[in-house]
Amino acid sequence: MKDLIKTVIFDQQRMVWNKRFIHRSFPQNIIISELIVVISGIRRCGKSTLLNQIRNENKEKDYYMNFDDERLIRFSVEHFQLLHETFIELFGIQKTFYFDEIQNIPDWERFVRRLYDEGYKIFITGSNASMLSHELGTHLTGRYVQTELFPFSFAEFLTYKQFALTESGMYTTDGRAKLIGYFNEYFRTGGFPLYLKEGNDDYLKSLYESILYRDVLVRNKLVNEKELLELVNYLASNVSKLTSFNGLTKVAGVKNATTIRNYLSFLQDTYLIFQISKFDYSLKKQIQNLKKTYFIDNALIRRLGFMFSEEKGRLLENIVFLELRRRRFEIFYHFNRFECDFLIRQGITIVKAIQVCYSFDTNETKTREINGLLEAMKIYSLTEGSILLYDTQEQTIEENGKLIRIIPVWKWLLEKETHS
Repeated sequence: MKDLIKTVIFDQQRMVWNKRFIHRSFPQNIIISELIVVISGIRRCGKSTLLNQIRNENKEKDYYMNFDDERLIRFSVEHFQLLHETFIELFGIQKTFYFDEIQNIPDWERFVRRLYDEGYKIFITGSNASMLSHELGTHLTGRYVQTELFPFSFAEFLTYKQFALTESGMYTTDGRAKLIGYFNEYFRTGGFPLYLKEGNDDYLKSLYESILYRDVLVRNKLVNEKELLELVNYLASNVSKLTSFNGLTKVAGVKNATTIRNYLSFLQDTYLIFQISKFDYSLKKQIQNLKKTYFIDNALIRRLGFMFSEEKGRLLENIVFLELRRRRFEIFYHFNRFECDFLIRQGITIVKAIQVCYSFDTNETKTREINGLLEAMKIYSLTEGSILLYDTQEQTIEENGKLIRIIPVWKWLLEKETHS
């Protein structure tokens, strides 16, 4: 095993930071924290690149191992000590470890706990939210800080396209036209780095199959592939629509809602989908209410589902949801007489209401969207709210003493990223 570990270490040392890589956004305070740093997210969203970005910025960078390597299939928890000794033999004593896709090794958290207790700094990545949370919660409570990584944001997409973003450029005719053109592309292609590079739908197929078979079916010992395929296809074709567990049983052809609940939980663990609830001050009602489902990336939605061209508003809503998750907000939807797409909660208080619409193509659409936002603002005592459109001239309107900001989605996505 030691010779194999050495071979893998030396092979993986080639995985170093490349100046052509895109710097990913993440909370900088986690670098200086003494806590274990956990980076989680869907397969191939750039976790390994981010880990190498962090390695590149640190003096100690040699104790690196990616456990998503078929040569490590027989690696188990008792081999961690051998790995540590091999690191020392090859590189001398260092105090910083980098472990990629560590959830592939059962009981990994015991070794990481020992390293932490002995004063080492540890960075780890993982692609399964449930396994990570269970293992972190069991042995590492209070000893780690976690951050989620997503496919490229629109700002990162612009960096990938080598577009220099400036505040003044957002207001010139040429700059605005270029930004809208890039947003059209981002709206269609999403943000998976290798998909942007290759532009091949077979890549999306391979990614989805890895998630479905390795992370859902095999990991959870499931055998009915057809049920899962039907469920994912339906959800991708009905992004942001209200669904119930009982309703989805008929779609997937399963006998009871518990099976659907489990399937949805497994899919969410992989970061393929996310579900949000209708806000209610009663936690019980909140759990029982219909859910809205969003996907990790628009390109995957197009690959996995079927949508009519007039349903672009739901793809736009998916992009806004993902950005809200990137900004680490707690997200709900509102539904009473009217619907409001997103409510943002801080603590026990709703602090923002956001409506998303492709365009105000008819007066009926405009009235419906404004009424939904106003109802939410009134119920939660908000003085301001936002309506995000695919493209529009930014404006503020006043309705019944409430201020409504109407803004193009592409500009809202960049609000935190512009500089003079």
